[in-house]
Amino acid sequence: MADRPLMVGLTGSIGMGKSETAKMFARLGVPVYDADAAVARLYDIGGAAVPEIEKAFPGTTRDARVDRAALRQRVVNDPAALKTLDSVVHPLVGAERNGFLESAIAQGADIVVMDVPLLYETGGHARMDAVVVVSAPAHIQRERVLARPGMSPELLDSILARQMPDEEKRAKAHYVVVTDMGLDHAFEQVKMIVAELRARRNKQTP
Repeated sequence: MADRPLMVGLTGSIGMGKSETAKMFARLGVPVYDADAAVARLYDIGGAAVPEIEKAFPGTTRDARVDRAALRQRVVNDPAALKTLDSVVHPLVGAERNGFLESAIAQGADIVVMDVPLLYETGGHARMDAVVVVSAPAHIQRERVLARPGMSPELLDSILARQMPDEEKRAKAHYVVVTDMGLDHAFEQVKMIVAELRARRNKQTP
């Protein structure tokens, strides 16, 4: 175990507070890989995904970056198109993830957090040593998400339909961080999790 850090998956449904929780791990010195940010870089100017997506879905790039709205319209409700998109994006994300891990190992990290929204849905949890699920009551979740610009109840329901239910995620998780009682309360939970994980790794280290 000494040759690699503990791999900790961080996940949670939309509006649960996962991004803020990821920042808390980073505050404690834990390197965090943000899958959404990786995709954003790949889709932006100079991103490796831009020419590949234009080749697969002509007309979905503009000004040298992926037009996410146009791409969404092209693949929504089309399983074959989604599969094609995944075949383009997943290897590129994997390469970014491997680079992150190599850097973390070189820096001597004992824990790394992989912030992946669809961790369970894509089977990524199987590669993790532990999984942290971020959660809040359903009414808090809806309130948070519907306050976002451009969000509607219909769009939220569509997003939730593609995600594993929160109750199921909580049941599968090694740890749950609840975020409806303030940032300080959530940070205390994260500190306890990191302490437990470090103690666990130290016991496993020869």
